[in-house]
Amino acid sequence: MLSMDKHREAGRNVFMGSVNGLANVLAIAVAFLVTPKFYELTSSSIRDFVGGAYGSNWTDLASFGWGLISATTIFYIARMSIGTALIMGGLAIATRFL
Repeated sequence: MLSMDKHREAGRNVFMGSVNGLANVLAIAVAFLVTPKFYELTSSSIRDFVGGAYGSNWTDLASFGWGLISATTIFYIARMSIGTALIMGGLAIATRFL
């Protein structure tokens, strides 16, 4: 039989796993929606910089790399923000009922 502490810990693990999963799904959605617009607004500046600093042969590779960097940065910022908001919201709800 589970002791009360182990039972409470199991509940926390399920809650945190669900929060992480939901944060990941929402962050993927945010990255999917935001990345194209961000890339559109910034890619010309990156291409101009790389073309001037390293030569025009590197602009396509730099554009591809910038797309990857943009998508991953937006994903991780969204996941960090959404995860924190979900945890704080969950704690606020939990303390309301305790």
